[in-house]
Amino acid sequence: MVSMIKIENRGQLLHNAQSPSTRKAREAALNAIEKALNAVNPKNIMESKVVLNNDMLGIDGREFDLSEFGRIFIVGGGKASGSMAEALEQILGDRIEAGVVVVPRETSSRYRTQRIGIHESSHPIPDVDSVEGAGKIMKIAECAGEKDLILCLISGGGSSLMAMPRDEVSLDDKKKVTLMLLRSGATINEINTVRKHISGFKGGMLAKTAFPASLVSIILSDVIGDHLDVIASGPTVPDTSTYQDAIDILGKYNLLEDAPKSVRKFLFDGVKGSVLETPKPGDRVFEKVHNIIIGSNRLASSAAVQELRQQGMNTVFLTSFLEGEARDVGVMLAAFALEIHTSGNPVAKPAAIVVGGETTVTVVGDGIGGRNQEIALSAATRIDGLDGTVIASATTDGVDGPTDAAGAIVDGGTMDRVRKCGLNPLEYLRNNDSYSFFSKLGDLIVTGPTGTNVNDLSIVVVT
Repeated sequence: MVSMIKIENRGQLLHNAQSPSTRKAREAALNAIEKALNAVNPKNIMESKVVLNNDMLGIDGREFDLSEFGRIFIVGGGKASGSMAEALEQILGDRIEAGVVVVPRETSSRYRTQRIGIHESSHPIPDVDSVEGAGKIMKIAECAGEKDLILCLISGGGSSLMAMPRDEVSLDDKKKVTLMLLRSGATINEINTVRKHISGFKGGMLAKTAFPASLVSIILSDVIGDHLDVIASGPTVPDTSTYQDAIDILGKYNLLEDAPKSVRKFLFDGVKGSVLETPKPGDRVFEKVHNIIIGSNRLASSAAVQELRQQGMNTVFLTSFLEGEARDVGVMLAAFALEIHTSGNPVAKPAAIVVGGETTVTVVGDGIGGRNQEIALSAATRIDGLDGTVIASATTDGVDGPTDAAGAIVDGGTMDRVRKCGLNPLEYLRNNDSYSFFSKLGDLIVTGPTGTNVNDLSIVVVT
């Protein structure tokens, strides 16, 4: 059965348009975002890409003969793992021996499973429940035998939701360094490189524990380029990064001296060879491991493009590799809109541009916001007065930064409304307070947690 994700405050967002052409542009952007979200709805993807035919389990074109295995276990974690587990249990039923997946706090009630346990923990900073959840998974991996099959459901958010600090590194110290990295502007790839090297679960360590059982990971990617060793910090994937890489990243963002002493000591001990590295490509623990990506940002972006074209927009999909400082990306998206108005490049009106990826925010203020809200706020001042022009940016997991919004939407009339409200957008931008800004305007995009996660989507529409 198809499950639908919707923008909860669509009516308000359309009402905020100050002209028919702007309303049309807003509607086009919101339709595209909804279409993208539903294209990467984990239940829908699982139903289309995971098929059981007698004893043959097909996963996106790969086939596994279940008659060759003894027990079947289900483990995993991430923002999409609950939906994935529910769908997989409907497919496999009582073939499942046992299992557990780790989901974000206050979301477990959404999922109906009988044989797969649903464990809640914290995101984006791990907590004791994250450690407990990882421990439950490790116990299943430890008890699986050579003839058994473990199906591992992995999606974005897993790095925080499943945590197992190594040796003398405490949970508090791991939390501290994670928060430092999140606020520094480091990319998710860089953050996960550090987290892998202070973890007993990530960076292929789950695969090492599960060996010699067969292990098949079904993955929803939330990282740019779909690098397997970065998604949820790659618990079932060979790790190509090193302790020295982790140290270099802390140094790059001037965090090394302020990082907890236990973290620094462990990383430098790793460089010296005093503690084992994460398992690397060629390690025998990966001989019976299969990692299969069934959904990514490109899938969401392609769905948005298709929807915009169906609405009569000349549409260009620029990239699913978007990175950079969020406020700079906002300036760039506004520049695209201005160029379309001025010259009809890179696409003639009615036009739409779709970009996917994940930006970063270097936090210097004490406000509340998220990267997608900051993109929109930065763009707003630069499209002032452009009727029928809209820029919308949203995260596919529905939770943009530490807020209850997925993102925000702006148009050529936004600044007129801003002036009437007496707001200073530059001050809100300086304070990283985009959430407060868009709360006052009623232009936050609200979906609630979507149960999926494939990075972010930004859309420019010029009618």
